[in-house]
Amino acid sequence: MPTVFLSPSTQDWNPYVTGSGSEEYQMNLLTDALIPYLDANAIRYGRNDPDGTAADAIRRGNSSNYDFYLALHSNASPEATAGRLRGIIVFYYPGSAKGFRAAELIADELRAIYPLPELVTTRPTTSLGEVRRPSAPSVLAEIGYHDNYDDARWIENNREEIAAALARALTEYFDVPFIQPVEPFPAVVRLNYGTLNLRERPDSAAPILADLPNGARVDVYGEWDGWYVVHWRDYAGYAAAAYIDRE
Repeated sequence: MPTVFLSPSTQDWNPYVTGSGSEEYQMNLLTDALIPYLDANAIRYGRNDPDGTAADAIRRGNSSNYDFYLALHSNASPEATAGRLRGIIVFYYPGSAKGFRAAELIADELRAIYPLPELVTTRPTTSLGEVRRPSAPSVLAEIGYHDNYDDARWIENNREEIAAALARALTEYFDVPFIQPVEPFPAVVRLNYGTLNLRERPDSAAPILADLPNGARVDVYGEWDGWYVVHWRDYAGYAAAAYIDRE
């Protein structure tokens, strides 16, 4: 079951030119919008403390064995060009093949929704701590410029679309199908004998995460091609929908 550490910006001193709050505030709203997609796609996650620092986030991300580290920020122009720059930059650590692949996937998805796709780029860096220091493959996405009115408004008005684009990139990275979130509902495993396999992917040959006993109460977060995305205890995976009844 894939896991990702989410690190929205803690920079509450960077205001949006539209007056809609800070970089920290907007990136936490974006992360809130992303979480239902992660739940629907059986991707487990941890999250930084908004009252902490980037260094705190890195320490928290490194304290568990996450598969990926995703930092979400918005950008600001240098003083000489203040308010005039636009675009998205997805940073990765040079020499990290997984980081590079994730950055390219994220950039591709954001190009499909950003009004100036030619300004969505990837870039290697060794200067950003949240790219250099995480133990997992990492990406830091600077999603638009919060000192540019058009970019700030685009972020505010397209939060759901940005979250979905990030989720599509993560499902591609983790090699699982992209599933739209549904309103989670409680359900019960119904079997005549044996147990129901909870698997890493919606594939009868995929590794088994857990065995669900008859009568097990689960929560369903998504559905794909005869499989339910099931959360049970500390597990999130895929189980055959034919053996699960909605309560």
